[in-house]
Amino acid sequence: MYFPYLRGKQFELLALRDFATGNQSKEKLVPIIEPVKQQFGGLNTAISTMLDSGLQFAMILNPKDGDFKHPNVNNDILGSLTSLVGMHDSWIPAYIYKRNANVLLNHIDQNNLQQVMIILPNGADVNDESLMDFLRNERVSYIVNGNNGNRSTRARLLRLNKQLISLEDRFNNKSRNADYADPDDEFFSDDFAYYNADGLYGFSDYTSLPKDFIEGGMMPYAIAIHLTYQKADDQIFVHHFVSDNNFDQSNVRGKFHEAAIKIAPFYGNGIAHTAAVDELIEKASQEDGYPGLGYIKKLSILNHLELINGILSD
Repeated sequence: MYFPYLRGKQFELLALRDFATGNQSKEKLVPIIEPVKQQFGGLNTAISTMLDSGLQFAMILNPKDGDFKHPNVNNDILGSLTSLVGMHDSWIPAYIYKRNANVLLNHIDQNNLQQVMIILPNGADVNDESLMDFLRNERVSYIVNGNNGNRSTRARLLRLNKQLISLEDRFNNKSRNADYADPDDEFFSDDFAYYNADGLYGFSDYTSLPKDFIEGGMMPYAIAIHLTYQKADDQIFVHHFVSDNNFDQSNVRGKFHEAAIKIAPFYGNGIAHTAAVDELIEKASQEDGYPGLGYIKKLSILNHLELINGILSD
């Protein structure tokens, strides 16, 4: 099972909506969504689309990033997500653990939530008895553990007899888009091939995005399109398609074309491609095909979702 971790920003939500409506077989993919905006209209729309299409998801009810970093913000996520009302069997309540077991248990009890997911982004301290007692609670069904490389930690978590999911930051984030040109091809993950052998219920990553939340951004000097692909039976790589003339912030449309025209020759070497890749290739062939930076990100995410879903569904 694959549990992609996504923030509830506009183009992440659009990627989820497109995936939900564009893929008939999606039982192997359960997105984890962390709200980051107090305006819930886009999130409610995405939830309705996922519910209507039968895509199960986990919703974080105590988000920590974006608008929810501020102490005075309305954090009644359940009350704000009206699309979740009466749909308890179709989604998983999720919480980020930060030494706040009592607070989480109170919220779980007050809302009579079952089969809860607990997320430990930086990994579990299995020597913390208060944490381990909390994870043993009968209402906790899923544990998402970051930095899952420690075998002894994994073994002790497995003994809790919960559904254990690894969470790893697989994207090699760089400060400048131009830096992705060298190397332009990097190992991304083999989690999909070995999570079962490791005794895990599933695996999670931040898709083709970095772990750290970024509120916004400036107009880049370079355009970089990040596309994951299956390089071998047990390996996923990410290829970075980068523009060439990156000396200033001008001519973003031209830079998109420089980057995007490299996609078709790369995939022409017999590499299987997704509907998202096909759309990028089509836009590269159009005179005015530049769709905007957010849309490029959406297609990068969508490609990754379609890729992993296709591998797990075979």
